[in-house]
Order: sequence, then structure tokens, then C-alpha cells
Amino acid sequence: MRVSNLFLIIALFSLISFGKAQDTKGSKLPLIFEEDFEKGHSRWEVTDAKSWSHRKEGSNQAFGINRRKSDYKPKVRSPYHIALIKGVEVADFELTFDVKSTKDTGGHRDCCVFFNWQDAEHFYYCHFGANPDPHSGQIMIVKNAPRKAMTKNKNKTPWRNETWHKVKVVRNAKKGTIEVFFDNMTKPHMSVTDKTFGKGRIGIGSFDDMNDFDNIKLRGN
Repeated sequence: MRVSNLFLIIALFSLISFGKAQDTKGSKLPLIFEEDFEKGHSRWEVTDAKSWSHRKEGSNQAFGINRRKSDYKPKVRSPYHIALIKGVEVADFELTFDVKSTKDTGGHRDCCVFFNWQDAEHFYYCHFGANPDPHSGQIMIVKNAPRKAMTKNKNKTPWRNETWHKVKVVRNAKKGTIEVFFDNMTKPHMSVTDKTFGKGRIGIGSFDDMNDFDNIKLRGN
């Protein structure tokens, strides 16, 4: 009888543990978009087609910005190089991708991530500038006016030449939280809380610098 009771306890514990594991797995946002650019860049809408190139590097293919100047002239001061995913809008999301800076331009050397994009005058973006100041290395908002920093970040972005870096952006629209990560995927590089914009588009790019992008994964709803 004691042995039977022991087996019953073990069986119940296993079911409980399995249920917890399933709940944990189920709480993750579903993967809704993935891109490695092996089949081109047709799923992306860019602000200036001349400043973006799809290119092959050895056995790998990437999509990137080929020049600093752009023919795109936004109505309010904001980034020039923007590539938005076509047909996808999300509120809560987790975005990860690889990025390589292909030209060292000094303190404002950057890449940008665009999210909760409503239109060209209403969106958030993260500016991963090398040296932070009110216009570099901050989480920004564009709201029918020139871009404005929502953070007072003092962490430098540790760009390295000819090196792929990992970026992650996590957004919880209900709480308003925005967390961005650079290389270290456990400790935020910077964060802020804001509820101005809800569901919107997602994009990659730069203010006026040159980068290659690859291995993009978007989880969201």
C-alpha cells in the first residue's frame, strides 16, 4: 500500500510539473516573423531603395545600408534609413536580430530599431549610438515633432569593427514598458515606460549610418 501511494504521489507530481512546463512555454509570445535574407528582401518596405542593398558575404546573405546620405526627407527631424516589415503590426512583442556596423563614424555611430510605428510622424525608435547624449544612445519618440529622447541613458554602445552584435527589444503595451538589450541579453542596455503608441509596425535601420542586418525574429501578438 505504501509503495502504491508512493507511485501515486510521483505520478501526481509529474503531472503538476508537466503542467507548469507547458504553462511556461505557452506564456511566450508566438513567433510571427522570421527573416534571414537568403531569399532576398521582398518582405521589407524601405524609405530609400537606393541606400539599401541585399548582398552576399561568403555563404551568408544580409540586408544593409550602403551609404550615409539618403533621398528620404522626413517632415520632422528623425532617422533617414528605415526598413519596415510589410503587413505586420504588433502591440506586445520581442524582436531580436544581428547587426554589424560597417563604417565607424565616431560618437554617434548607430543603428536604430523602429516600433509601434503609426506613420512617418508617429513612432518610437531606439538609437544605439556609440556615445550617449540627448540625441544619441537613447530611446526616442517622434510625435508630430522632431525626435525627442525619453531616456537619460549613460551607457555607451560598445560597437566593434567587423563584428556582428545581438540586439533585443521587448515591449509590453499594457504596462508601457520598453526594454532594449545590446549583446547582453539578460540586462537591459536601457529602458523606459511610455503608453503613447499601441499596436504598430516594426523596422530596422539607422539615423544616418551604415549597417548590415540578419537573423531577424519577431514574436508578438
